Amino acid sequence: MAGLASTEDRGVSAAPLLEGRGVDRRSFLAFCGLMASTLVLPESYVPAIAKALGAAKRPVLVWLEFQDCAGCTESFLRASNPSVGGLVLDTLSINYHETLMAASGKDAEALLKQTVGNERGQYIAVVEGAIPTKDNGVYCTIGGRSALDIAHEVCSNAAAVITVGACAFYGGWPSANPDPTGAVGLGSAMPGTKIVNLPGCPPNGVNITATLVHFLTFGAMPEVDAMGRPLFAYGELIHDSCERRAHFDAGEFVQAWGDDAHRKGWCLYEMGCKGPETHHNCASVRWNDGTNWPVGAGHGCIGCSEPGFFDADTPFYKRLPNVPGFGVQTTADEIGVGIVALTAAAFATHGLISIVRNRLQPEVVDEPTVPVEREEN
Repeated sequence: MAGLASTEDRGVSAAPLLEGRGVDRRSFLAFCGLMASTLVLPESYVPAIAKALGAAKRPVLVWLEFQDCAGCTESFLRASNPSVGGLVLDTLSINYHETLMAASGKDAEALLKQTVGNERGQYIAVVEGAIPTKDNGVYCTIGGRSALDIAHEVCSNAAAVITVGACAFYGGWPSANPDPTGAVGLGSAMPGTKIVNLPGCPPNGVNITATLVHFLTFGAMPEVDAMGRPLFAYGELIHDSCERRAHFDAGEFVQAWGDDAHRKGWCLYEMGCKGPETHHNCASVRWNDGTNWPVGAGHGCIGCSEPGFFDADTPFYKRLPNVPGFGVQTTADEIGVGIVALTAAAFATHGLISIVRNRLQPEVVDEPTVPVEREEN
């Protein structure tokens, strides 16, 4: 890695505390490089990231869990090396996290109260899980207090607020029809609050870590889109970077799980893939230390980083998303065999026209991508 070698020459070293936990200099630099890449920053920012992570003062973090499955925490714990244990224990001071903390019961709640009182305006608040609003929020109480009450106290006094996962973003699966608890995301529970949203079911642990690293490095949260999602992670459609995109443009689609097209790695659009309407960097960051991602493994995207996906995008294996410009405005249940063939032919024609146009007029710049309009149920 030429870039890594050049960075090492600058004399950057791992934080002493990280070194004490067995994280060597090279691994530390690789991690800083990964963070810069994920944040879409040039390599020149690696020393700044390393310096921020090696700072003596550890920012305090409070992680709340409400109506959730703890999947977002599990995703965070599987972030790339150096281990999240090193990052969590040595860079951040996690004063409260139900899954990770040693304290429990009254001791844990006393620690939360103490943190909010002593670190007012200085700590980072992370919210995982939806917040129930029906019947005074009795469907999720901790220490005799409702999730809504706790969220208001903790988040209104934080230096920065981050939601992780679809549930904290808009309500997720707890808010799916018929939504018996009146589950909502933090933004709906606390309108007007400045929030950075990291949706997904679960979100990639690398993106969670990168957002925290951005705050540690620059003292501010990353730029976000209209839904409060960081542009570095949600700034483009999965469809734009998908490794199967060439097959989409060529009209080459999987028709059945396990068929020859599936084995060849053709496009999963007709199997219900929501990549054309989903904003996320799954295709570039991938999962399990960059090993693979759902579409690469042969499974279509289910759109989990978009609002309302649990209701709007089901059935996951039948509904086709609306893609502007291609004339596909119906669901899979409504498309007959003949129409499917015509749709594939239309996509193939589009791909051919694009190739010819680019060859004959290389100076022409494509128009900006039009935001996808999501289908209303």
